[in-house]
Amino acid sequence: MKFSVTWLKDHLETDATLSEITDCLNAIGLEVEGVEDPAQRLAGFTVAKVLTAEKHPDADKLQVLSVDTGAGDPLQVVCGAPNARAGMMGVLGQPGAVVPSNGMELRKSAIRGVESNGMMCSVRELELGEDHDGIIELPDDAPVGHSFADYHGSSPIIDVAITPNRPDCMGVYGIARDLAAAGLGRLKPIAFPKFDASGECPVEIRTDDAEGCPAFYGRVIKGVKNGPSPDWLQQRLQSAGQRPISLLVDLTNYLMLAYGRPAHAYDLSKLSGAAIARRAKTGEQVLALNEKTYTLDDSMVVIADDKEVHDIAGIMGGENSGVSDDTTDLLLEIAYFDPPRIGVTGRKLGLASDARTRFERGVDPEFLDDGLDLLTGLIVELAGGTASGKVHAGAAPGDAKVVAFDTALTAKLGGVEVAGDEQRRILESLDFAVSDDWQVTCPLRRHDIEGPADLVEEIVRIHGLDKVESVALPRAEGVARPTATAEQILERKLRRAAAASGLNEAITWSFLPEAEAAHFTATDDLWKLANPISEDMKVMRPSLIPGLLMAAKRAATRGSTSSRLFEIGRRYFRGSDGMSDERATVGVVLSGEKVARGWANGKAAMFDAYDAKASALELLAAAGAPADKLMVMEPVVDGEGTQFHPGQSATLRLGPKKVLARFGMIHPATLKAFDVDGPIAAVEIFLDAIPQKKAGKGPVSFARPSFTPPALQSVTRDFAFLIPTSTSAADLIRAVRSADKANITDARVFDVFEGQGVPEGKKSVAVEVTLQPQEKSYKDADLKAISDAIVASAAKQGAELRG
Repeated sequence: MKFSVTWLKDHLETDATLSEITDCLNAIGLEVEGVEDPAQRLAGFTVAKVLTAEKHPDADKLQVLSVDTGAGDPLQVVCGAPNARAGMMGVLGQPGAVVPSNGMELRKSAIRGVESNGMMCSVRELELGEDHDGIIELPDDAPVGHSFADYHGSSPIIDVAITPNRPDCMGVYGIARDLAAAGLGRLKPIAFPKFDASGECPVEIRTDDAEGCPAFYGRVIKGVKNGPSPDWLQQRLQSAGQRPISLLVDLTNYLMLAYGRPAHAYDLSKLSGAAIARRAKTGEQVLALNEKTYTLDDSMVVIADDKEVHDIAGIMGGENSGVSDDTTDLLLEIAYFDPPRIGVTGRKLGLASDARTRFERGVDPEFLDDGLDLLTGLIVELAGGTASGKVHAGAAPGDAKVVAFDTALTAKLGGVEVAGDEQRRILESLDFAVSDDWQVTCPLRRHDIEGPADLVEEIVRIHGLDKVESVALPRAEGVARPTATAEQILERKLRRAAAASGLNEAITWSFLPEAEAAHFTATDDLWKLANPISEDMKVMRPSLIPGLLMAAKRAATRGSTSSRLFEIGRRYFRGSDGMSDERATVGVVLSGEKVARGWANGKAAMFDAYDAKASALELLAAAGAPADKLMVMEPVVDGEGTQFHPGQSATLRLGPKKVLARFGMIHPATLKAFDVDGPIAAVEIFLDAIPQKKAGKGPVSFARPSFTPPALQSVTRDFAFLIPTSTSAADLIRAVRSADKANITDARVFDVFEGQGVPEGKKSVAVEVTLQPQEKSYKDADLKAISDAIVASAAKQGAELRG
């Protein structure tokens, strides 16, 4: 939230410097994100008087001015403004000054052959408004040669980050209250302009939705004159980043920004009958002030008349009933809306506004009457008119929360000693009522106060967060014990292994759009958020692959030709008991070129399913899984796996039912759903399925056992088997290795052949087996016995030794 120091001092009587104000804001938990000084942007612009104005000799629409700057001889300036004339006071930008609106640096130059020493400036060029019909005209008593920034009263602008739990500081007055409580000055009472209310309100005002709109107040003001706002009002709105529109609109914005209280003004001539707060009818539409039409449903609160909807309650007014320059009679509305309903409506419509930000966080329900009177007084004072009596429809929440408080909690929870009297002063300065027995009654605007711990936070932050000393946590004597859990250690190993294999770690959102998430699991199994950040982050991810696919797509659109991404995180499902089920997972996506095109290999080589399999096996081995014992089986598991290409994917299992990972090429339908160009290989490893090592007995040793090389040289033997084409080589290798575990240390396929000499329906698979003698060298009988065992074990897979 932005505001000027001048605006702050409207409500806070203080002599504090800008530095002291920002330091105090940070100390009380209102983080200052930035400070902007408009005077710096106006450096080099001075108040000047036009002495003479002569027609340019070579241009009909230009004049040559003689300008008094109050220093030395008058300067010659070429100007094209129609209102430039002798005797007027204006603003001169001298050589070296930078025009705020376009960043142009002024310099001495010749315009149509006539020397010009700077530029006479308009309101728009100095970013003080939208007027660009002529140069700025200042009063005749403006001091010639004086800095325009000082004359204009430019005030530093402070940008403060307001956390969602502090809607009471969504107005300058609330920030001033906190600063006054911290001792930076005195909070000024709100100045209510006086006005006379006469007669009853001629418009019926009611609420037909006591849940969505508990309170709906209003009154009519007739005979107003709309027009531009006074300078003081425009300056305050501009400091907050608001564009002045017209007096009536600006005053409603001023009430919101100054006091955190949104309100709305309707042109009375555009209303038909009663003004009603009610629930929308499904399918109703409203043309909002942003010139977009929104279709509503029956969960949304609206303000309507007898004819149509005019306002999306608490979010944005309607174009059809907004005030204009011709407005003479208006209806003022100020209401209290149910905060969660405002948030849900805004998300459904994808509509954000300053009013929504305040209403969904919770405005002050006690400031309805005062807010309406304050706005009415300002309108009558500045725009004239006669106000009617007020109408109260419904009532705002009025039950204040009472919290029993113990002053000792401040030191216990806050880590700082604060005297009891000072604690009472702080709470009372924030409008908390404190009884003698420390029963604390909270102001209604403080929706965030739920218990004693919240009161401790208030006391500590006003006392000064910077006064809380840093204290080291207690530490046990002796050698520090490991603090990482087995799961954390496993994830660290996997990160190192993945990075060592050339993968780059990605951290994606745990939330996904519903359509993308539903592509990876049944909709009923999705864990949907009740209060999502946006519609694109509505459900918890059932798989890590969608987020990685989106990351690979973003990289590709930015020119990357290859993405090798991995992520370690959680998948989320709705458990059988209705609770969330989290599962630790590793996801890998290989997209684009595996090897770039070149003279040695020709075209670029793309990733394939075997790359995914190699990555899966490498990471499983790093995770402690028995990678050499895993079975490669079909990809579909209980209806899952359809995101992979059926002919180019598989699962890695420890037994027929225990799936440790799935890998392969992403299905073209999945690529289309995510608008990603293929081919793309992917891996998903289910860490929760990997069997854990049993805890051993005796003392824990952190050192690896020393490596002792075998005393005897290993022996290799080659076997060529004929196996059915439907049998996988992995099954054959597994059978060979299990034939004699004491002697066989490795087995690998080195050749596969189908064709002439091989019976139809079969393939020849050549296997190299490594044998490691232990205590003595093998004899011929030993090797024959092992070979026979290998052939017998392979026969169980339908293999026969090739003759």
